[in-house]
Amino acid sequence: MFRFLKLFHLLILFSVGNSIYASELPELCNTDCVVKYGEVLGKSVSGVEAYSNCSSRCVNPTPFFVNKTFTGIKWQCVEYARRWLLMNQGVVYGDVDVAADIWQLESVTSPDNKIQKDFLSILNGDTQQFIQRGDLLIYSRTFLGTGHVAVVVELDAINQRVYLAEQNFDNTRWQGDSARSIPYVIHEGGIWLLDPYIIGWKRVVSD
Repeated sequence: MFRFLKLFHLLILFSVGNSIYASELPELCNTDCVVKYGEVLGKSVSGVEAYSNCSSRCVNPTPFFVNKTFTGIKWQCVEYARRWLLMNQGVVYGDVDVAADIWQLESVTSPDNKIQKDFLSILNGDTQQFIQRGDLLIYSRTFLGTGHVAVVVELDAINQRVYLAEQNFDNTRWQGDSARSIPYVIHEGGIWLLDPYIIGWKRVVSD
């Protein structure tokens, strides 16, 4: 009986501790929000919604799943890019500490691990691989110490702009079906995206 009561007491303490932590977490993600945490910022043409992370200071360790497949923690940029790939190409990339680490990954897999595809790294300014829809832009660690990842959802060749879908960049509501756009130029046969933090883009190599 004593061991049972002791275990019961420990469970209560654990539950209370978690409740205290849970009550603090909304405060961490509910201070000076650009858009209230968890609200929809926008939706890509393919229907993948992006949610507000309040601000870059918010880190909520709560995991998110799509049909039992882990996509990341709410509502980080890494989670959105992984979820977009899952819903549009049926693959996901592996775990990373920060967004910039996606650059080092060499493959992606289907949720059941039965399919593996190459995950190509293409440097900004490349003369062989023109950027295309579905590529992931990777920002270096010099951006906020973590980097960033965004999905290319549209190209405007006339105005030379690339349109992006993403989470936790500026946490503002989208205008249309993309979060923002960045310009590019063609120089000496290579395409250069005009953002100093961009390393390049990752591409799932199709069959």
